[in-house]
Amino acid sequence: MPIKKLVIPVAGIGTRFLPATKAQPKEMLPVVDKPIIQYVVEDAVRAGITDIVFITGPSKRAVEDHFSPNYELINLLKKTGKEDVAEEVKKIADMANFIFIRQRGPYGNGTPVLCSKPVIGNEPFAVMWGDEFFYAPKKPQLKQLIEVFDKYGDPVLTAHQVNAEGTKKYGIIDGIKLEKDVYQVKNIVEKPGPEKAPSRLASLGGFILTPDIFEALENTKLGKGGERWLVDAIFKLLKKRPIYARQIDGEYYDTGSKLGYLRANVDFALRDTKLGKEFRKYLRSVV
Repeated sequence: MPIKKLVIPVAGIGTRFLPATKAQPKEMLPVVDKPIIQYVVEDAVRAGITDIVFITGPSKRAVEDHFSPNYELINLLKKTGKEDVAEEVKKIADMANFIFIRQRGPYGNGTPVLCSKPVIGNEPFAVMWGDEFFYAPKKPQLKQLIEVFDKYGDPVLTAHQVNAEGTKKYGIIDGIKLEKDVYQVKNIVEKPGPEKAPSRLASLGGFILTPDIFEALENTKLGKGGERWLVDAIFKLLKKRPIYARQIDGEYYDTGSKLGYLRANVDFALRDTKLGKEFRKYLRSVV
């Protein structure tokens, strides 16, 4: 069954960006001229996703508004001669079928995935976080994962090479290499540090999951902090079926951290055909 549905949890509070996120979702912070969440959605649409399920919470209305039609704004832009901007705004709501579900249940990144069960049903589906993405112009991140799923028919995780510091921040994959950039996962060691890390492959945001993940989530005890964690349910599945990892060919951006957010803005501004040249000159003048 082809992967057509994507779940994006966006119910988090965004405490690392306070006070900027006091009144607006962190996913709506701009990277140059588009909100972070739009980069995630565009990657998915390029990979063939047609239905995007946002799991939302309080103060996330801006995400819903951004991906909903705004005919008043479009008509105003057209009347003032800004046809190109009007078309760009219109395309946002036309990219996919957007579904919004309010999160219910304990905190943790497993709960929003479980909340999507009534919409996903008995289909394999994708999950991406709303504040991290890959710049992969040749082939989008999700497409790379889907290709592995199509070949092996089992869940697939995103993997990315990290340095020694990264082994302290992410879950590290212990796996067997099957082919170029594809691994069978034996274990995921949470933030082991460089001395104990089984590899330098980190498990990052981006998954292709099968519907048995819902039963695993329902039967997984609450973990650290009394929260429901997706990785705990994945460990349950790992005992029953193979799970694979795809090392992504692309540039990873963690815009959930301040440094990662600033790095994304600088890199995308330099790539911008209108801003790049002048922005590069400015950076050289101050660095």
